[in-house]
Amino acid sequence: MTYASQKRWLAISALVMLAAFFGSDPARAQIKEGGDLSIELVDPKVLRVCADPHNLPFSNDKGEGFENKLAELFAEKLQKKLDYTYFPQATGFVRMTLGAHRCDVIMGFPQGDDLVQGTNPYYRTAYALVAKKGSGLEEVTTLEDERLKSKHIGIVAGTPPATNMAVNGLMANARPYHLMVDTRLDSSAEAMIADLVSGKIDAGVLWGPMAGFYAKKANPPLHVTPLVKEKTGPRLAFRIGMGVRGADQNWKRLLNRLIQENQPAINKILLDYGVPLLDENDRPIGAETATKLQ
Repeated sequence: MTYASQKRWLAISALVMLAAFFGSDPARAQIKEGGDLSIELVDPKVLRVCADPHNLPFSNDKGEGFENKLAELFAEKLQKKLDYTYFPQATGFVRMTLGAHRCDVIMGFPQGDDLVQGTNPYYRTAYALVAKKGSGLEEVTTLEDERLKSKHIGIVAGTPPATNMAVNGLMANARPYHLMVDTRLDSSAEAMIADLVSGKIDAGVLWGPMAGFYAKKANPPLHVTPLVKEKTGPRLAFRIGMGVRGADQNWKRLLNRLIQENQPAINKILLDYGVPLLDENDRPIGAETATKLQ
């Protein structure tokens, strides 16, 4: 996967409440309060999504990623046709897609990144430690744990947890993986998981959505522990929303409304892909809780 896409890692504040005034039908929301909330879009009849064609678990050109599924959900709710502009999520991604008006929304973007205007976040997750079940490391909850001192740990160079590992003296035995790769040919996350399964490394640290997705696919499945108890280095949990152009205020409001109204369905999609969801108190959100959130 492209670790420029991990600028999206970096994502739930109070959601904009329009439902009480407009009712429960998103289509009705578009024709009240001054007209169609899609008026800023190049083609109001089409949900045009900016995406990476080779970046699972987020997206690919076969529609297999969770952001593809979220786009399908939103297109259905908006009663719009779904279309994509695909571009590798590396330097220039925003400029060549959203900025060039070739598409109107990036389905996953970190809260606070000023390259785009962010919607309200729709999930919160963290970098995670991935280990084999029965290894003893599945009980580790922080990179300060003494049980990691002699272990070979995979880390993507240049990502936030690399700082935490350095502070805790774990880099001497670390196995680094490239931050920037051509996703058509390579995946640092897949390579790390393969090395963990084969025993070349004892554990790996990955961005939560990738950790959960690839750990779930491994045979046997691997254990994933979100790193939310770090006391040194940067915080490793982030809120993720969607990205739109800075001028598209009405479009952002409509997306905020859709996020609010469809949060349980959004959570289900994310959990199906193994994304370790967290509430604002760093507690895991399981399937039963996720489907009840409003």
